[in-house]
Amino acid sequence: MLDHSGTRIGRHRSHDLPTVLRPPPFSPRCILGSQVHDRSGKMADVRPPPLRSLDDFLLSSARFAVPDVRDLDRWNNRIINNLLYYQSNYFLSALGFLFIVGYFQPFQLFVGAVVVTLLFLGFVWTAENQAPVRRFRRNHPSICVLVILLASYLFISVLGGVCVFLFGIAFPVLMVLVHASVRLRSLKNKLENKLESIGLKRTPMGLLLEALGQEQEAGS
Repeated sequence: MLDHSGTRIGRHRSHDLPTVLRPPPFSPRCILGSQVHDRSGKMADVRPPPLRSLDDFLLSSARFAVPDVRDLDRWNNRIINNLLYYQSNYFLSALGFLFIVGYFQPFQLFVGAVVVTLLFLGFVWTAENQAPVRRFRRNHPSICVLVILLASYLFISVLGGVCVFLFGIAFPVLMVLVHASVRLRSLKNKLENKLESIGLKRTPMGLLLEALGQEQEAGS
């Protein structure tokens, strides 16, 4: 095509057109988006393990032994790995206690559950924002659980729900910890917990242990 002076005018090439500005690959917006995507992906991958058989959980094939109180690290590892392996059995047993207590005292059980949940979330938030609390949580998880339960007991006692707390919350937690302490680990137990520790499996109990600062103990 010629203009009025006889000069040929070429067509605009595609690279001469203005391009839409895109954020650089390492901009804060891209980084934040990837973090949200990773976190949502982790939550989507969380799946509870199957129920273990009653024979494996309590009966003939189950092996029990009193833990060596002189080796606290080994005792702690046994508790954590059993919590991971038998978590579906533990959750089902706890729900049974909650159902029985809730049938007779539903409102007091609801209040107790709300108090325990709020105190636990408050403890996790404090540990994430205060380094001394975080170190104490990492080194003394059992004491942290006892402190949360004791604080819950004090709050619920003011509200008049001591029996509900003892039988609906404290007793199931105690039974779970006793079983996890004395149940010896099997080869399958160790293998599945190793998958959890390296991130190939994600479970609700694994997230709960992470909140208590014990994610590195699984599988050891």
